[in-house]
Amino acid sequence: MTIAKDMMVNDGIRARELRLIDQNGEQLGVKSKAEALSIAERSNLDVVLVAPNAKPPVARIMDYGKYRFEQQKKDREARKKQKVISIKEVRLSPTIDVNDFNTKLRNARKFLEKGDKVKASIRFKGRAITHKEIGQKVLDRLAEETSDLATVEQKPKMDGRSMFLVLAPKADNK
Repeated sequence: MTIAKDMMVNDGIRARELRLIDQNGEQLGVKSKAEALSIAERSNLDVVLVAPNAKPPVARIMDYGKYRFEQQKKDREARKKQKVISIKEVRLSPTIDVNDFNTKLRNARKFLEKGDKVKASIRFKGRAITHKEIGQKVLDRLAEETSDLATVEQKPKMDGRSMFLVLAPKADNK
């Protein structure tokens, strides 16, 4: 629809002379605006400016309403086919227990199966920040447990008092 919005039609065309193309795609040559409009009116169609920056501007005779409808239909089809990937977050702690870890792992696997990316984060509180390797081990374990479903998109890295890991679903399980 973006193409259709900025196209000039019929009386909206400011150029005096136009290179005209008929509805079958054949060149009609350089015509005046009035001549082009009368040719289009005879066949009950519109004059649409397709290349306004050309010298002289190029216009085409077509059914503008039908053309816009076709463009909107194509845009709708394109929107249907696109996949929106969202990032889900799973929060862990460096001293996480086995059952809590399994619950977080189950959630992460569920998100990955749906096709979402997973951002696993560990927040270090107090003195725990002096032992970053413990948090690193937890994230590495999560990445290893989900290795059948996901690939590591971003390796664990520190950002302030938090450590992040981003997992993306593998292409073959979609």
